[in-house]
Amino acid sequence: MAATGPDSPRFVIVPHRPLWRRWALWLLLLWPLSLLVAAWLAAGLAVPELARTQATLEALEQRDSERQAELRELQQEAATLRRSDQISRSANLELQATLTEREEEVAGLRADIDFYERLVGDTGQRRGLSVHDARFSAENGGSWRYTVTLTQNLNRGAISRGEMRLMIDGVSGGRLHSLDWTELLQQPDAPAQAFSFRYFQQLEGSVLLPEGFTPQRVRVQLRSGGNTVDQEFPWAAQGS
Repeated sequence: MAATGPDSPRFVIVPHRPLWRRWALWLLLLWPLSLLVAAWLAAGLAVPELARTQATLEALEQRDSERQAELRELQQEAATLRRSDQISRSANLELQATLTEREEEVAGLRADIDFYERLVGDTGQRRGLSVHDARFSAENGGSWRYTVTLTQNLNRGAISRGEMRLMIDGVSGGRLHSLDWTELLQQPDAPAQAFSFRYFQQLEGSVLLPEGFTPQRVRVQLRSGGNTVDQEFPWAAQGS
C-alpha cells in the first residue's frame, strides 16, 4: 500500500492472511448456529411425527385390547358350548337309558299280563302245581339271589301249600358236583322254604356257590300233600 505523507515510506508491509483461515473462522462462528438450526428443524419435524406415532400406538393398543376382549368372549362362548354339548350328551344318554328301562319294564309287564291271562283265563291250559321259572341274579359277596315262581290253575279256589328246595348241578375241579339245599344255604339243618298260594307265588332268597364251582342246571323240588314235583332249568337261561 502507498504512503500519503512526505515522510512516510512509500510502501507499508501488511501481514498476509490466507483465505482458508478466514473461512475457518466463519465456520467456527457458524457451526454452533447451524447446530441450533438443525436441532430446531429436527424438533419441528419430529414433534408431529412423534404425535402421529403416539396416536398410532394408542390406536394399536386400543385395537389389541378390543381383540383380547373379543378373544375372551369367544373362549367363554366356546366353553359354554362345550359344556352345553356335554350336558346334552349326558341328558341324551340318561334319556336313552331311561327309555331302555321303560321298554324293559313294559316288556316285563306284557309278559306278566300274558302269564296271568294264561293262568286264570278261561282259555289257559289247566295245570297243577308247577314251577313257572327260576331266576338268579348276582349279589355282592359272591351270593346269588333267586326268584322262583310257582303256579297252579287246575283247582281254582284251592290253596296250594307245601315246601320248596333247590339243588344246583355243576362242575368243580373238573368233576360233576351237585349242591343240595343245605350246602347252598350253608346250614346243616336248613328247613325247606314254605309256600302257600291260590294261583301263583314267588319265592325269594339267597344261596352261596363255592369258589371254583361252575353251575349248569337248577333243580327245583316241591312237596305238597304227599306229592313231589321236580323240575329242571338250565343255568344259562338264568338272569345274572
